[in-house]
Amino acid sequence: MPANQRHTQSTRPRPATPRERARAATMHEAKTIALRQLADGGIEAISLKAIALELGLTGPAIYRYFTSRNDLLTELIVDAYHDLAASLDAAVKATTIRSGSAQVQALADAYRAWALAQPHRYRLLFSAPVPGYDANAPRLADAADRSMATLLDLYPSTGSQPAGEKLPKVLTRQLREWAVRHERDPGDPQALYRAVVTWTRLHGFVSLEIEGAFASMGIDADSVFRREADALATG
Repeated sequence: MPANQRHTQSTRPRPATPRERARAATMHEAKTIALRQLADGGIEAISLKAIALELGLTGPAIYRYFTSRNDLLTELIVDAYHDLAASLDAAVKATTIRSGSAQVQALADAYRAWALAQPHRYRLLFSAPVPGYDANAPRLADAADRSMATLLDLYPSTGSQPAGEKLPKVLTRQLREWAVRHERDPGDPQALYRAVVTWTRLHGFVSLEIEGAFASMGIDADSVFRREADALATG
């Protein structure tokens, strides 16, 4: 057998066993139920016992799939981060105009659309954690980095930050350290700063919108968002 064929066979993923497929299907169904609970009543409504009953499992049996409620929350959060990142990536890649400003606008639109379509998942990512839950665990930080990476990738192509005051030395150092921790290029702190500020402004706007702040003020959120997206894109 040729060496390259042996290599291909040795690196080919092993097919899942029927038991593994059944386990994955049960976990997927359990997470679907949990997301429905989340949409109906928030984080407090997520109940392993209720999920077990709906799946036809005994109470203890559900713990073969999730060791605790926090374990289930982690799965939901990681899935949401990956889904958000995939939506942002797809939006940026789909832009027909390959300018940095057009891509920033596409990302901003996708970010807002994802949050408006499923605000319960958005709140899960950015609301205060439940007591005893470690929202800064490495697995969650790695998942969150995917969407931030899409944002960071845009700014080297958009040019430098407009002329103005230089960033404070302490902030410059912190931005560079943050970039290194996430295996990003630390060379341009202005680009890093723009990425952080863009995320901050998007998050602030979307958080207010999904909580009904603009509606209660009688303000058209679309009009405000378009101006914000244009400002973010032009820097």
